[in-house]
Amino acid sequence: MIVYIVGGGPPEFIPDLKTDKANPDIFWIGVDRGNRYLLDKGITPAVAIGDFDSVTKEELEVYQSSLPNVLKYQTEKDETDMELALQVASQQNPSLIRIFGATGGRLDHMLANLFLLMKPIAAIKNASIEIIDRQNILEVKRPGQYLLEQLPDKQYISFIPFTQTVENLSLVGFKYPLKDRNIFIGSTLCISNELIQRHGTYSFSKGILLVVRSND
Repeated sequence: MIVYIVGGGPPEFIPDLKTDKANPDIFWIGVDRGNRYLLDKGITPAVAIGDFDSVTKEELEVYQSSLPNVLKYQTEKDETDMELALQVASQQNPSLIRIFGATGGRLDHMLANLFLLMKPIAAIKNASIEIIDRQNILEVKRPGQYLLEQLPDKQYISFIPFTQTVENLSLVGFKYPLKDRNIFIGSTLCISNELIQRHGTYSFSKGILLVVRSND
């Protein structure tokens, strides 16, 4: 199962998802204003979730009358709408979670969405989790060895510690290789690297790593 979560970030940051709408393996979740984006693209979310404080009363009535499953929460709650969406995503036993509409706009929302990724990565052992916008693909990775393929539209690759320490990080096939190096939160050592061949590998033994693929 693949889960696509579409949040309410600025639509100009969200890739065009129309090519994915016919994929029967995708479970779509709309978060608050993200449901408007999905419906505009002809995509019906399996679950619409949120407090819906960023949509009009008329829009909410449309969601409740036309969508298969609307989960409405009070505005005063401990969890953010995106956190609630990730809880629903985790119940689908996914192999991959892709989050859209989580960047741009309010910086506090973007940071909250980023740090939320620590929760499902602990709870969903076999799922890859990505935040995607038009310029970036961000993945959260557990210890292991991984293969990366060159992406023509995402030339730059950065490796950022998401825990206090990431141990024994090695990069093979990169412009700036690395061998069994410990890197610490706040380090800029592995920012803006590039693959020098079609494929490369990275590996590490302890910690959580953010892998960011970007273009200018």
